[in-house]
Amino acid sequence: MPRRRIGFWYRFAAVLCKPPLVVLIKRDWRGMEHIPAEGGFITVVNHNSHVDPFAYAHYQYNTGRVPRFLAKSGLFKKGFVGAAMRGTGQIPVYRESTDALSAFRAAIDAVERGECVAFYPEGTLTRDPNGWPMTGKTGAARVALQTKCPVIPVAQWGANELLPAYAKKPNLFPRKTHHVLAGPPVDLSRFYDREMTPEVLKEATEVIMAAITRRLEEIRGEKAPETPYDPRRERIEQRRRTQVQTQGKQAEGQSK
Repeated sequence: MPRRRIGFWYRFAAVLCKPPLVVLIKRDWRGMEHIPAEGGFITVVNHNSHVDPFAYAHYQYNTGRVPRFLAKSGLFKKGFVGAAMRGTGQIPVYRESTDALSAFRAAIDAVERGECVAFYPEGTLTRDPNGWPMTGKTGAARVALQTKCPVIPVAQWGANELLPAYAKKPNLFPRKTHHVLAGPPVDLSRFYDREMTPEVLKEATEVIMAAITRRLEEIRGEKAPETPYDPRRERIEQRRRTQVQTQGKQAEGQSK
């Protein structure tokens, strides 16, 4: 999308958000050459701070291709914030409702109109103790395989040092650096002729998450864990540990 088509609301949001971002964080932005100059595409981005959507939007705004984010539907009902979300063309996600698939359809429509849709495939802030990307949800892969559009992996790091995941207070000093690295499109061509089964979507999602993780390894200069953190697996393990502890206490009580 050429900069002349960015529109009033995005420009207005930039006027409000860019000055504090420039003051609060330094920038190490690389890989802008991988953002397509025209045509529809999606970006897939890791998520480790409540600040990083604003910082990443600043990065992509500077490429001239503004992103449409998928965001919780409740944000679209909140006064000025809701007006800005609607005005900038963000896509509401209605979870656990009859409208749950509308975000998927809207994302496909946006890509087919030649726009960019930005996905946080993890679906929420990472719960990995060291900030690495978790296992991803399949929405981005579904849109990618449906449209066969370019999928640009993007890693970011630094906004989490300003405001760590799940923290309530920012750490303003010393001034932090927001690192962004976009990579070449993820090759998903081997999935195009296969039926879009849950197994295929899971496999394509793993390929996408691996590409994001490789970019983050380059930024951080270290290797990620071999097995990504899986919140579902962790919940199952936590329930198992709780059951074992409960059974142990019951056995101890019966022995007295």
